[in-house]
Amino acid sequence: MRLEGKVAVITGAASGIGLAVARKFAAEGAKIVIGDRNAAGVEEAAQTIGQSATATTLDIADGNSCQAIIDRAVSLHGGLDILCNIAGILDFGRFEEIDRGRWDRTISVNLSGVYQMCHAAMPHLIERRGNIVNMASAAGLVGVPFNAAYCASKHGVIGLTRALALEYSKEGVRVNAVCPGGVDTPMTKQAPPENIDWQMVMRSASWLDSGAMATTDEIADSVLFLASAEAKRITGVAFAVDGGQTAG
Repeated sequence: MRLEGKVAVITGAASGIGLAVARKFAAEGAKIVIGDRNAAGVEEAAQTIGQSATATTLDIADGNSCQAIIDRAVSLHGGLDILCNIAGILDFGRFEEIDRGRWDRTISVNLSGVYQMCHAAMPHLIERRGNIVNMASAAGLVGVPFNAAYCASKHGVIGLTRALALEYSKEGVRVNAVCPGGVDTPMTKQAPPENIDWQMVMRSASWLDSGAMATTDEIADSVLFLASAEAKRITGVAFAVDGGQTAG
């Protein structure tokens, strides 16, 4: 019960890493408000988790929607201790084929969405000396070909994480980022474009277990650790959970 008595907001919780984080947080005693643009999926997730979970439809690219989920958590539970920014999108493609619309959509969800959630949550986190765990990526630490917008957004998440960690350290608010490598999620199972050199992409795969992808539970374990009191002296880190992908 490492999170007993804590209140957490978790985005992207209808599936994948976000759902795994929601389940672990609830099992560890937290009251959670979970958000996702997939309204039916996030409602189903809350029902399977039980009474400790409240579902909210969330469009992370919309600042009003981000404010609303934070307000709901505070209204329901009297405050906020943890924010987990898990929601994100992936858009593989050759750079010259990524038009401004695709670029803007990736940045608005993966980076601006994190800004909006952190901005809405920060006053409440200061009040309770809480913490933030952002979902970055190994693609925020190194370049990944055919993934320029995603790389740019995740590098931005790491920069934002480090800046906020320093700025709010005196208020006792910790801010960290998890940087997974390949993870077995619905997002990574999207049909890949045919004109991508996947041999080049796979040069940056995990070195562990013959390049096997991580499970969502393995990434959720890292999020739980950083959100818990066990990590009370850790802030401003980009915590690589990538099987050595970024080690060399």
